[in-house]
Amino acid sequence: MVGIVETDNIVHRMAMEDKVPWYKKNNLRYLYFMLFPCLMGIEMTSGFDSQIINAVQIVPAWSEFFGHPTGGYKGILASALPLGAVIGLPFIPLLNDNLGRRWCVMFGSVTMIVGSLIQGFAVNGPMYIVARLIIGFGLPYAIVAGSSLIGELAYPKERAILTSLFNAAYFIGAIVASAVTYGTQLIPSDWSWRVPSLLQMSPSLVQVALVLFLPESPRFLISKERYEEAFKILVTYHAEGDENSEFAKAEMAEIKTTIAIEMEHSKRSWMDMLNTPGNRRRVIIGSLLGIMSQLSGNVVISYYLGDILNLIGFTDPSFQAKYNIGNQCLGLVCAIFTALLVMKFKRRTMFLTSISAILIIYVAWTISSAEAIVAGSKASGKLCLFWIYAYQPAYNIGFNALTYTYLVEIFPYSMRARGISIFQFFGKAAQFFGTNVNPVGLDPVTGIGWKYLIVYCCWIAVEAILMWWLWPETSNRTLEELTFLFEDIDRAHAATQAVEKEIHHSDVKHHEEANISETTSKDV
Repeated sequence: MVGIVETDNIVHRMAMEDKVPWYKKNNLRYLYFMLFPCLMGIEMTSGFDSQIINAVQIVPAWSEFFGHPTGGYKGILASALPLGAVIGLPFIPLLNDNLGRRWCVMFGSVTMIVGSLIQGFAVNGPMYIVARLIIGFGLPYAIVAGSSLIGELAYPKERAILTSLFNAAYFIGAIVASAVTYGTQLIPSDWSWRVPSLLQMSPSLVQVALVLFLPESPRFLISKERYEEAFKILVTYHAEGDENSEFAKAEMAEIKTTIAIEMEHSKRSWMDMLNTPGNRRRVIIGSLLGIMSQLSGNVVISYYLGDILNLIGFTDPSFQAKYNIGNQCLGLVCAIFTALLVMKFKRRTMFLTSISAILIIYVAWTISSAEAIVAGSKASGKLCLFWIYAYQPAYNIGFNALTYTYLVEIFPYSMRARGISIFQFFGKAAQFFGTNVNPVGLDPVTGIGWKYLIVYCCWIAVEAILMWWLWPETSNRTLEELTFLFEDIDRAHAATQAVEKEIHHSDVKHHEEANISETTSKDV
C-alpha cells in the first residue's frame, strides 16, 4: 500500500485555535443556515424515494394499479432510479467543473422536478419507470455538487460536521414520505400513491428557489483564476469581512498553491483517476465505499421492509407503516448524534466500529429469523424487530456520518467531482443490483427466504476486512493538506511553505506599518 503523507498544517491549527463559535459569527451563521435548505435538502430526495417505494408497496391501490408486481417487475419499479443515476454520472464533472457547483445543483434539481411530475401522473408501469429514470438521472448531479460545495464553503473547524449532516437529511425525507404515505393510504383511489409521488419534488423546488443565493466554491473560482472573487468569499465567511485577516490570507495562499500544483500534475480527465498509485487507491476506496454503502444490508430494510415483516409474521399494513415511521425517526436521531461526534473520533475508528456492529447485528438477526420462521417462535419474531432497529445506529456511526466527509477528504479538488461520481456510480449500481435481487432472494417460494440474510452476513465480513486494510486516517487536516495524502511529501511541503510565506509577509507588512505610525507620532 502507498504510504500516507503527514505534515504540520498551519491553516488547520489556526482554525482550531479560533475560540469564537460559529453561531457568534454573523456571516458564517448566515452561510450555515442557508446550507440546509439549499444543499442539505438534496439527500431528502434520496430518503423520500426509498420510503416512497417501501411505503407504497403497502398501499393496496398502488399494488392494484401496477398489477400486483412481483419478482423482476417489482424490482425494476424500485431500481429504475439508481439505473438513471448510473446513466447520468459520466457527464457530471463536465458541468460541475466548468459551470460551477451551484449550477450543477440547479440542473439536477430541475431534472428531478420534471421526473416527479411524470411519476405522479404516470398512466402505466413503463411511464412510471421512465419517470424514476429521470429522477435518478438528476439526483447525482445535485449530490456530487452539493456535497462538494458544503465541504469547500465550510470553515475548517466545522467542515466534518457539516458534510456528515448532509447524509442525515436522508432521514428527514424518509420520515416525511413514510408519514405522508401512511396518511394517504386510506384515500380510496390512485391518489393514495400519486400524492406522495408528486411531493417527491418538494426538496428540489426549495433548491431551485434558493441555491443561487449561496456563494460559489472559492476553490472553483481559484481554478478559473477568479482570485478576487474567491478571496472576497473567504474574507466574508471565514474572516467576518476582515480583509486583513491572517487566516483568510493563509487559507487563500494554501488553496491557490495546492490547486496550482494539482493542475500541474493533472489533465482534468478520467485518466487522471488511474495515472498514479495514490489516485488508484483513491478510486478503489471510493468504489468500495459506494458498494458498501448500499450492500451492507441497508437496502433490504429501506426498500423491502414489508417483505421482511411478512416473513416473520407481522403482516398488518397499519403495523408495518407505523414500525417503518419509527425506524426512520430513530435513523434521524442516530444520524444527527453521530454527525456531531465526527470531530471527537478518528475516521477509521468510526468506520471499523460501524462495520463490526453491522456484522454482529446481521448474524443475530439471521439466527432470530430462522427461529421465528422455522421453529415458529414468536419471541424470536419480536427479537427480529429489535435487530432491525439496532441496525440504524450501527450503520449511522460509519456510513451515514462519514461517507461524504470521507469522500471530500480523500479526493483533491481536481478529482473531487469525478471521485464522488465514481462513488455514486458504484453505489447506484449496487443499489440497482440490490433492489432487483433482494425481492427474488427474500421470496419464500421462488427464493430462499430468511436464508438470504446469510449471504449478507458473509459479504459484510468481507467488507470489514477490506475496510481495515485500505482505509487511511484523514481526521484533523485541511482539504489542501489531504490533497497530497498518498503523494510525494515535497508537494505537501510546497503548500505549507506558501502559507508560511504569506503569514511572514503579513507580519513584515504589519511591522512596517507600525513603525511608520510610531515615527509619525514622534514627528507630531
